[in-house]
Formats: sequence, structure tokens, C-alpha cells
Amino acid sequence: MDIRKGDLVQVISGSTEARGGDRGKQGRVLNVDLEKNKVIVEGVNLVKKHTRVGQGERGGKTGGIETMEAPIHVSNVALIDPKSKKPTRVGFVTKTVKQDGGEITKKIRVSKKSGEEI
Repeated sequence: MDIRKGDLVQVISGSTEARGGDRGKQGRVLNVDLEKNKVIVEGVNLVKKHTRVGQGERGGKTGGIETMEAPIHVSNVALIDPKSKKPTRVGFVTKTVKQDGGEITKKIRVSKKSGEEI
């Protein structure tokens, strides 16, 4: 998967913000679930979770309505190009780096639009 925690992504599917959706919104990836191919993006796909009212440690009441981010499928988000700040696809390039007297081959993520390293 080419999207990782901490990446800046944009929602590319769903209804637009004018219709109450999230298409076009940008945010940082908070969590990636590799098994389900889902990501949690900060400030996107907000849902309300109702938690049961309980007793806190000092006798205070806990619970109520909590707003939190729900997961989105990876295919519905696109990585943001660092140069043009627009959605882009991701490519991979191998690069040799000299380290401790030897050479190491690294696989680097690259933006398809600008060729810039991500």
C-alpha cells in the first residue's frame, strides 16, 4: 500500500462538501488498517458515537455524544503532491545510497505528476 501514517491525502470520491460530503477535503492520515485496506483521516468522515453514561473515578459523569473519525477505503483517497498540492498517483524508484562504506538500495515513493520524492 502506498499510503502511510502521517501522509497528507485528499478525498476523491463521495458527495461534495456543498451536499454534506467529504470530497475535496484534505487531512493527515492518523491510522492505516492493512487487513481491511482502510485509513482514518483527520477531520474527514466524522461520525457521532453515543457512549453510555457512567461514573468517573472522582464521581463525575462520563459519556454522552462523541464526534470521531470513521475509516475510509484506501481507494477513495489520493496522496497530495508536495510540489503542486494536488492529488497524484504514487510511483516507486530504486535509489542506491552510500552508507557505512557500503551501498544500500532503497525503494522511494515518487509523485507521478511532478516526479518529486514524497
